[in-house]
Amino acid sequence: MPGVKIVHPPERASPNTRLSEPWFVFVAALLVRLLYTAIARTYRVPAYDDHFAFGWEMARIARSLLAGHGYGNPFILGGTGPTAWVPPIYPLLIAGVFKAFGVYTPLAAWVLLAIQCFFSAATAPAVYEIAARCFNRRVAIWSAWIWALYPTIIQYGVRWIWETTLTTLLFAWVLVLALRMRGIGEQRASSDRQTLARWLAFAALWAAIGLCNPSLLLFLPVCGVWVLLGAQDWRRGFGRAVASGLLFLVCLAPWTVRNWRVFHAFVPIRGNFGVELYLGNVPGALGMGWGLSVATQRELRSYAAMGELRYVQEHKQMAFANIRRNPREFMELSLKRCYFFWASTPHPLGKSAFLEYLREVHYCFWSIAGLLGLALALRRRVPAAGLFAVAFFLLPLIYYAVTVPPRFRHPLEPLITILTVHLFQSARSRHSTLQPAATTSVDALAR
Repeated sequence: MPGVKIVHPPERASPNTRLSEPWFVFVAALLVRLLYTAIARTYRVPAYDDHFAFGWEMARIARSLLAGHGYGNPFILGGTGPTAWVPPIYPLLIAGVFKAFGVYTPLAAWVLLAIQCFFSAATAPAVYEIAARCFNRRVAIWSAWIWALYPTIIQYGVRWIWETTLTTLLFAWVLVLALRMRGIGEQRASSDRQTLARWLAFAALWAAIGLCNPSLLLFLPVCGVWVLLGAQDWRRGFGRAVASGLLFLVCLAPWTVRNWRVFHAFVPIRGNFGVELYLGNVPGALGMGWGLSVATQRELRSYAAMGELRYVQEHKQMAFANIRRNPREFMELSLKRCYFFWASTPHPLGKSAFLEYLREVHYCFWSIAGLLGLALALRRRVPAAGLFAVAFFLLPLIYYAVTVPPRFRHPLEPLITILTVHLFQSARSRHSTLQPAATTSVDALAR
């Protein structure tokens, strides 16, 4: 990549360098996603339940903005008032697209999915750089191409109108920035890797992540401290880190102030945790991400009558009461959710039990391979492997208490992809040491 000098083990020259370039992988990934969107017509979202599957709560908020009702009404238009149910970045993006191309129109859906295809494709160069810095060029090429072409990775860009691909893009690039600031994989030691500009970019990326999906902010303190530990000049590095923290707070402040003025309460970013906690642990809950919802007529009437803040607070109290009465059941549900996060949440068996079984086996295999690759990286003391391990531990932590749809794992999937490739490339390398003649075709494909 231009401007980035990364150390790689000696390798023979690639017969086709263009296929090895991150920009080429990005272009291929984008074209594949756009082509799938056009052929599968995923932009034709069913109008069932007043287009609720078109962006769910986020699109409802966008529609409310355009209708002049403000940032509110995540379930019905008018009557329920302001909301902090979801953070603002993606609903504002949808509102902009709705204003330009129509509310809930196929063209608006196409534009939103095309934007998501861009976000997903633009994650491929980040995958390449993370792998190249921490492992080698071969792992980087394979990881980037798998990200570009793998169907289960592509699906979140071409089907789900949600913040998933944007959050994943931001998280992948904040990891790249962290690696650059630590100088991992660079050929020459820089006199000042942790410039003020990089620290401010670090803050801006994390603020954008927080305003998309604040659950990932659990990882921010660890990531920031890890970067700071690599500072050449501690006094200067600490000062820049403080400036970075201040910028982070400044970026979040307008939204937090808006919530204070609207709700007369401190809601830093997102205000629906109490309801999610209740729905995940209500008597009869199964630990799955489907089957319980606010969007029933009875609950919507209650939500509209009480207002969001009071409704959320009441359900939070009921959730904690349920947990105190049944701590063992809460632990069992949390363990189930932990299993579902890594092994796939079961879907209602509709079309084919066999296909559902294959889906779960595939999802579970991907997690196991990634975790084994992480264990191998830790054993070999790969640079940043400890940081990746903390991300694997912290990012899903809050979901274990509430719900675990498969898309919640997507921000970790760049790392899962890289670590899976590392695992199998390591097995190939060991096999090639024992039997050199048997690896010619694999070497050719890898380069």
